[in-house]
Amino acid sequence: MQSRIFKFAALAQVDEMLDEFQEEFGDLPEKLDSMRLRVSELQAILDETEGITADVKSFISSSKITLIEMKDREEKLAKQQFLVRNNKEFDAITKEIDNLRDAHNKLIDELRGSGVKQENLAAMLIEQKKDVEASTVALLEKEKEFNIINSGQNAEVQALFKLREDRSNALDTEDMKVYNRIRSYHKDAAVQVRKNSCSGCYSAIPPQIIVEIRTRLEDVYTCEQCGRVLFPEELELEDIEL
Repeated sequence: MQSRIFKFAALAQVDEMLDEFQEEFGDLPEKLDSMRLRVSELQAILDETEGITADVKSFISSSKITLIEMKDREEKLAKQQFLVRNNKEFDAITKEIDNLRDAHNKLIDELRGSGVKQENLAAMLIEQKKDVEASTVALLEKEKEFNIINSGQNAEVQALFKLREDRSNALDTEDMKVYNRIRSYHKDAAVQVRKNSCSGCYSAIPPQIIVEIRTRLEDVYTCEQCGRVLFPEELELEDIEL
């Protein structure tokens, strides 16, 4: 039957191997997250510009139709001026024609401004599309790099996670809480006593405590300096074959 301290050591052994696999990725996962966010941001900017461009095109198109309608209306009103019966009707039609011409000229000015805006937006779209494309290509290359590492690890990592689950279940609930608490600030939550010292922080361990660690394997001793669980150097752990 495995001792209590052996269970701590066995779980730490698996976590050490999992940490080594994780280190192969380095900061690659963080870089991928950053690059994905950048692509998303650039795409959002592009989508917004495309939306504005569509609105400008729609305005230009509808405005051209409105200008034609205004011109037709002005011509009809001009003909009506010859059919009026009094000056009051003539003045009313003249005023309406003047208003139409003012609106017509105002709309023409707005169209000129929209034309310039459309040209600027077209130039912006070209650059923004290039940015999205370049960022996407870079992201795909980085994801390819990640997948190459991940595919090489996949079966081994899965086996280690299964072994970790088994070894975690071997610890009782309270011991697992202790282990997880220590691991939250030390990757190596359980370490050997080597040369009368904690192999995690290299602090000296009192001789009496070392004797107890060697002989009382159902008790859990932690380093007074770093808080790691200590297990005797003589404790033998089988090599993990993947």
